[in-house]
Amino acid sequence: MRIAAIADDYTGASDLANTWAKNGLVTIQTIGIPEGLDVSGADALVVSFKIRSVPAAEAVAAAIRAWDWLTARGFDHVMYKVCSTFDSTDEGNIGPVTDALRARAGAALTLVTPAFPETKRTLYKGHLFVEDVLLSESPLRNHPLNPMHDPNLVRVLGRQTPDPVGLLDLATIRAGDAAVAARLDALAGEGVRSVIADAVAESDLDVLGRAAGAMPVSTGASGLGLGLARASGLGGGAVPASAPTTGPSAIVVGSCSARSLEQVAAAEAVMPVLRLDPDRLVAGEAIAEALDWARERIKAGPVLVAASGEPDAVRAVQARHGREAASAAIEAGLASLAEGLVAAGVTRLVVAGGETSGAVVDRLGIAGFRLGPEIAPGVPVLVTLGHEPPLAMALKSGNFGGADFFAQALTRL
Repeated sequence: MRIAAIADDYTGASDLANTWAKNGLVTIQTIGIPEGLDVSGADALVVSFKIRSVPAAEAVAAAIRAWDWLTARGFDHVMYKVCSTFDSTDEGNIGPVTDALRARAGAALTLVTPAFPETKRTLYKGHLFVEDVLLSESPLRNHPLNPMHDPNLVRVLGRQTPDPVGLLDLATIRAGDAAVAARLDALAGEGVRSVIADAVAESDLDVLGRAAGAMPVSTGASGLGLGLARASGLGGGAVPASAPTTGPSAIVVGSCSARSLEQVAAAEAVMPVLRLDPDRLVAGEAIAEALDWARERIKAGPVLVAASGEPDAVRAVQARHGREAASAAIEAGLASLAEGLVAAGVTRLVVAGGETSGAVVDRLGIAGFRLGPEIAPGVPVLVTLGHEPPLAMALKSGNFGGADFFAQALTRL
């Protein structure tokens, strides 16, 4: 079974691609639908978009184009890759895209789970836990774009779709494949179209991977991707790409997650760190100065430039400038900064934050990535395709990695 994914952001895409490569699948991550990029040798393909927070109709249109492109090239199963914290609003985009892909595939049901126990995302009785607390009590309740206040994913997804949403509970999953198949058939008979699935251990993902693989489409995070990889019957052919090991390095941080703030603070002990004034960044006044600051230092060692802030500070900036306007301006500014850093000779680049990573990759015009070794769970080395000179990159979801992630990443790039 050849498997593919349509990812709603670039960091999540690299997380999934890393999972598949670690399980022996020859995996390529593309940026959008690739034009002129040879993907014929891939066991698995991840088509990356930046559609998590765009209008639902735009996300649906992109996903349908990718579905048509992937199925025309012989991929047997397509997963819609979403965040393991189910980042979304009542308008979408998880529900609308899931519904559209199921309709396109002519499927009766879609199995849905963001669980990924390796990164401490577990689902029990339909409730999502991050580390050891409910989603609604985790730092994700303060997410600047998609604050998550309800841990019950049956309810969350139910607000995004007109179709009934059901639950595949842990007891049924632990009863094995036949029990799961019977429960899914019963739910379909009741008119349910999306099924939230529990998972608290890796063995649960194996069961879910086999169940999802029997259908043409699924929705989930990298945990479900792991189950699909093991169910695919492929593997053993992946060789991690070698990354450039010379050249200046830099880190660009747009994430405001608690973990990213901790990582920036830890980096200050080992490298120069510049914290940007968000108001000046929104006004377009900070990037030239930041580039001058970085150019003076990158020949001596890595530098880090951050636009992140504490939740209260972020809310204050959004109140002054408008949430969407502030976010767009900061993303554009950090993308310009990354472009300038690469023009100044940086060949090893770490970007923290899903939205920031998308803006940077788009600005650099990267067509895709070959997968290198894993830096931390969910974060691989990425070696660019379609960019000269080749870059070694890491695109980090805000909540991934330990406190010393940035220093650790630079030793692997």
